[in-house]
Amino acid sequence: MNLLAFAARRLAEAVVLLVLLSAAVFAATAVLPGDAVSAVAGVDASETQRAEVRAELGLDRPAVQRYADWAAGAVRGDLGRGFVGERPVADVLATRLPNSLLLAGLTLAVTAPLATLLGLWTGLRGGVADRVVSTSAQILAAVPEFVVAALLVAVLAVWLEVLPRVSVIPLGGTPLDVPDALVLPVLTLSAVGLAVATRLLRASVADTAARPYCEAARLNGVRGVRLAVRHILPNAAGPAVQALTLTTGALVGSAVVVENVFDYPGIGRELQLAVAARDVPMVQGIATALVAVMLAVLLLGDVCARLLGAREGHGR
Repeated sequence: MNLLAFAARRLAEAVVLLVLLSAAVFAATAVLPGDAVSAVAGVDASETQRAEVRAELGLDRPAVQRYADWAAGAVRGDLGRGFVGERPVADVLATRLPNSLLLAGLTLAVTAPLATLLGLWTGLRGGVADRVVSTSAQILAAVPEFVVAALLVAVLAVWLEVLPRVSVIPLGGTPLDVPDALVLPVLTLSAVGLAVATRLLRASVADTAARPYCEAARLNGVRGVRLAVRHILPNAAGPAVQALTLTTGALVGSAVVVENVFDYPGIGRELQLAVAARDVPMVQGIATALVAVMLAVLLLGDVCARLLGAREGHGR
């Protein structure tokens, strides 16, 4: 299968998966206890008032019909308005999603080179260094994001007082206007991402280094940097790209937690507020957008890995 056909097939699969996941998100919000009526009408509203608000919001219609109407609007580019505040979902995405993408981009800029160096070093070196780094990465990967965030806040914000505890952004500004506000969220996500990426890259490098052509190269006196550059890196490039892609996907979920811990003005923060208010259109639009971003990253990673064509013996 050529690259174009492969990309087309993966794109079709991604579209189908996006539809299925959007339906799953809608179903999940539909079965949550409570609805947005209390947030809109107020907790002291009478049953008559609540019924009127429910009808106005369309919550009195069957869930299948509501999802079908939402999906039809989404195809036209209309994600609707949130129940609370009647904010257009598309406007919220346009405002908040770039902040989350900035956070993810900075995290990858820190994580990718460090994970590559550590994965290459431990995968080739083995021994005590490999065990120490691998064990540390495994422990760090098992620690919840909010625990890592709390430890960093305790040390850097409370004890040393060199960074702000929360990411306060001026009204109308961007996170780039307050670089200090980005440091703790990026460090938290980088710690989590580095643990995942290092383990994946280390496994890829170690597997490639054990291949017959690498053993043959060693017998011929090829070692060190020359072995890594000529034989290991070209063949580990494809799996390495996929490892970093999977790490990026994991960062999407981690970012939702980290943004709420630091009150960072990203899309994850908006998602948490929408879930708390049972704001179905906002939850549906944000969750679908996050899934679309994740699927796009995975698709790009698969295509890049295919393009690199890391086959055995390449680079010998």
